Amino acid sequence: MDILANIGLLIIFALVLILPFRVKCVEQNLEVFLFTCGICALTLSGFITIAGEQTGWSSAIVQEALLSPLQITSIFGIPIGIVQIVLVFGLLIYVFYHRMQETIVGLIDRFSLKWIVFLLIVVLGLVSSIISAILAAIILVEILNALPVVKKAKIEIAVVSCFSIGLGAGLTPLGEPLTTIVISKLSGAPYNAGFTFLFDRLAIYIIPTILALGIVGVVLFTRSHAGDQKLECIVERESIREILIRAGKVYLFIMALVFLGEGFKPLILEYIIMIPSAGLYWINIVSAVLDNATLAAAEISPALSSQQITSALMGLLIAGGMLIPGNIPNIIAAGKLNISSSEWAKVGLPLGMALMLVFFAILFVPGWLGFA
Repeated sequence: MDILANIGLLIIFALVLILPFRVKCVEQNLEVFLFTCGICALTLSGFITIAGEQTGWSSAIVQEALLSPLQITSIFGIPIGIVQIVLVFGLLIYVFYHRMQETIVGLIDRFSLKWIVFLLIVVLGLVSSIISAILAAIILVEILNALPVVKKAKIEIAVVSCFSIGLGAGLTPLGEPLTTIVISKLSGAPYNAGFTFLFDRLAIYIIPTILALGIVGVVLFTRSHAGDQKLECIVERESIREILIRAGKVYLFIMALVFLGEGFKPLILEYIIMIPSAGLYWINIVSAVLDNATLAAAEISPALSSQQITSALMGLLIAGGMLIPGNIPNIIAAGKLNISSSEWAKVGLPLGMALMLVFFAILFVPGWLGFA
C-alpha cells in the first residue's frame, strides 16, 4: 500500500506542476485546484507509515490549516495573519485611494520610471526582512498596479520583485514563516541561532542578488515598455466585494499549501532529506510549488553543517519565486495583477534557473576544485 500511495503522491505532484499551464479552467481557479490536490495528497499519505508513525489526516493538521492563514507571519515582531493584512490594507486603499494616486503621480513626476522600477525591486527586497514579505508584496502590487506601464512590463517587474522580496525576507526571522522555523530549529547547540543568525550567513549572497535583480528588472522593463508609450497613472478602486473575495482566495490558497505540504511530507521525509547536499540544493526546486516552510522544517537540523544549511536555504529561497504557489508574495501579486500561471512561469522559470545555476557555482564548485 505504501508503494501505491507514493505513486499516487507523485501523480498528484505532476498534476500540480502541469495542469495550471495546460488547462484554462485550472489556471483560472488555481486556489480550488490546489486545495483539491492538497486534500487528495493528505488522504493518500494516510496510507503511508514512516518510522512506525502514521501520516495523513489529524485534528492538528486541520487546525493548522484553518489557523495558518490567520497566524502566519509577524510585522515588527507582532504576530499577524496574511488574510488580515490583505483585508485591512485593501480596505485602507479603498478609503484613501485618491491620496495614494496623488502620491504615486508625484513620485512619477520626480523620478524616471526606470529609477522607480529599480528602487521598487531593491528597497522592498531589503526591507521585507523587517516589515515581512507579505506587507512588502502588498505595497509592491498597489504601486505597480498604478504605474503607467504596459501589462507585460508589469508582469516582469512583479516576478522580479517577488524574487527580491522572497530572498530579502530570508535575512531575519521576521521575514517569513521559513525563517522563523529555521531559527527555532537551530536555537540550541551548536549554532545557538539568534536574530542575526541568517543575516550573518546569507547577507553576503542575498544583498548583492537583490541589487542585481534591480538591474535585471530595469533591463526587462526597458525592453518591454517603449519610451514613447504614454499611459495614465491610475490607482484602481476595488469594490468591498472584490476585497473580501480576494482575502477569501488567499485564505483558501494558504490552506491548500498546508494540505499539500503535509500530504507530500512522506516523500520529503523518506526520500528528499536523504539526498546529499548538492543534490538537495537542486531538489529544493520543488519549493516552487510546495510550502518552503514545510521543506525547511523537514530538512534543517543542528546536525547539518553550516554550508549544508546555507545551500539548502538558498535553494528554497530562490526556487520559491519560480511559480505562483512557491511563495506568499507571488500569490498576492498574481491575484491583484491578474497574472496567469503561464505568464508567471515565462519570466520566473528562466530567472529562477539562472539564479540556481549561479549559486550552485558559488556554493559548490570552489569546494570541488579544492578552493574552499
